[in-house]
Amino acid sequence: MAPIKKRNLVVIAVIILVVAIVVSSFIYLNFPKPYSGNVESISIGTIPLETNSLIYIANNENYFAANGLNVTFKNYGSGFAAMQGMLNGEVNIAVASEFVVVEAAVASQGFYVFGSVSKFDIYNVVARTDKGISNISDLTGKTIGAAFGTIGQYYLGSFLEQNNVNPSDVTIVNVPNAQSASALENGTVDAIVTYQPNISQIESLLGKNTVIWPAQANQLGYFDAACSTSFATAHSDLIVRFLTALVQAQNFNINHESQAETIVTEALNETSSYIQSVWSNYQFKVSLDQSQISAMQEETQWLINNNLTATTQIPNFLNYIYINGLKTVNPNLVNIAG
Repeated sequence: MAPIKKRNLVVIAVIILVVAIVVSSFIYLNFPKPYSGNVESISIGTIPLETNSLIYIANNENYFAANGLNVTFKNYGSGFAAMQGMLNGEVNIAVASEFVVVEAAVASQGFYVFGSVSKFDIYNVVARTDKGISNISDLTGKTIGAAFGTIGQYYLGSFLEQNNVNPSDVTIVNVPNAQSASALENGTVDAIVTYQPNISQIESLLGKNTVIWPAQANQLGYFDAACSTSFATAHSDLIVRFLTALVQAQNFNINHESQAETIVTEALNETSSYIQSVWSNYQFKVSLDQSQISAMQEETQWLINNNLTATTQIPNFLNYIYINGLKTVNPNLVNIAG
């Protein structure tokens, strides 16, 4: 056989081998060996929002069950409430923003974050134009609502500072997220920091009498899964199985995005047009990122600067991160130094 033909056969064989390895890896990651141990129950406390899409997908596609988990859900009005519910023993796992994690850390509470389930850019400041607000500077002297204890409060403070509005020149009042639309409509507040679907409700009530500004300044937020330190110590295997199910849901979303949107639409009892309109505001990926540590440090400093915490030092957030679970599932999803 001519040398060129032999060389071509070798190249073809190598290509076939590489393809086989890639396909095998894909099958291994997406169709892991079924769990054959005992089925154990866990409870999750969260807000019914798109931020939890991977959780809804994992539940709908039976990935939790396939990993030996019987999952029950408890809805809360905020991530802060979900975190407190977890710390009080009401649920095993809470899903909340990294700002809620910051608040728990500065209070030296006993918990671990073991993975982010999504990243988001969803917060906006909505103001009433019929209250004389057409520019951000017009917020001076006005009453602005924010859900205290949530990341919305931080985004509002940061938004004001970045736009040269002195926080001491506005009145900030506590308005739970679920009351955003009614508080703005009835005049309790002149503006509010909130997210969808509250913004659509506000626009439906007030029509053209609103102006909307992005509040996050392209700073992504993180929605984290957290548990008590005692739960992580006693049930590290459940954390691995929970994260495995979420990574399977992540792969499902990558390969079947339209089906994933339908699942979330039904889970939240929303319209498909609404879910499609907000889908791009999220990154549905399981991760532990160094960028989140940086964000939490900035948020802690903001709390300190605004006298919203008794602490004067930024905690070592690595003490509140449980890395081993996600490293066991897929070390490539962990990007935290230290």
